Amino acid sequence: MTTLFTYLFSAIPLGITLLYGSVGEILTEKVGHLNLGIPGIMCVGGAGGALALKLMRDSGLPPFMIVIIAILVSFLCGVLMGAIYSLLTVTLKANQNVTGLAMTTFGVGVMKFIMSKISTITAAPGYLYALGYFRFPFAKSLSALKYFGVMLYLGLIIAIAATYILNKTRVGLHLRAIGENPAAADAVGINVDRYKYMATCIGSGIASLGGLFYIMDYGGSPESYKTIESLGWLAVALVIFAIWKPLMGIVGSVLFGLLYLAGSYVPGLFGISITLAQSELLKLLPYVVTVIVLIVSSISKKRENQPPAALGIPYFREER
Repeated sequence: MTTLFTYLFSAIPLGITLLYGSVGEILTEKVGHLNLGIPGIMCVGGAGGALALKLMRDSGLPPFMIVIIAILVSFLCGVLMGAIYSLLTVTLKANQNVTGLAMTTFGVGVMKFIMSKISTITAAPGYLYALGYFRFPFAKSLSALKYFGVMLYLGLIIAIAATYILNKTRVGLHLRAIGENPAAADAVGINVDRYKYMATCIGSGIASLGGLFYIMDYGGSPESYKTIESLGWLAVALVIFAIWKPLMGIVGSVLFGLLYLAGSYVPGLFGISITLAQSELLKLLPYVVTVIVLIVSSISKKRENQPPAALGIPYFREER
């Protein structure tokens, strides 16, 4: 029973890392832009927040201020990445797939450069002093409950707020209208480019928090930043599983966390042994489930389960 609870309490916070990335990508895709730069954005957000924490080590600020500033810095790093992506794809009409992949490559490189400068193998990095601040109120717990820190609840709040905004507000209606038919939205007076910039920048800012959460909560080690990129791609897959609904993303994030960690906990639960290669192979389960969901949603042909109609298609106003 203890192993089962440890499994669950480890999967939930891992899923929150994916939830940040998926909610940010959902907001971007709702206006018709496919941002494959999410893994790179999460990397930059994590590195930016860690750098801010290192610089604040001897500042004398109270713990809650240190956490807030680190979160804001991480968010702004994501917003900056989103602004670059928007400039290239919204204003300059660059190919969204190529731009996103370039952003990921750039983001991973920036993260490795920053983290290599502020991390060491032989001594605790300067930013990890704040680990207990982020894991409040369970920082002193010796169980997996320690991962249930402030950013876990922030992730849930953001997902719920995004659901409300998309479904219950005029802004959400405009975002969805642009994603379905930008020409029609433009014709009724909606500023398409402004909404695209806004959704992409805010979505990128939210996604970047996933990187900071993983480093300063779930990972909590000098080496944790090295696996953010792979989790970023899993966050993109979660968008499809969640059928572009942030609230569904909460359920999907927990499931993905359970599937991703299955190789580490399931053998112990059932008393079986597997090799390291088999354990790594089990990490593919979230992608397999995503493919199954994609096939089922395509067969059902329900419009509410489909991606925005204009997803990935650049909008040229002069062709309206």
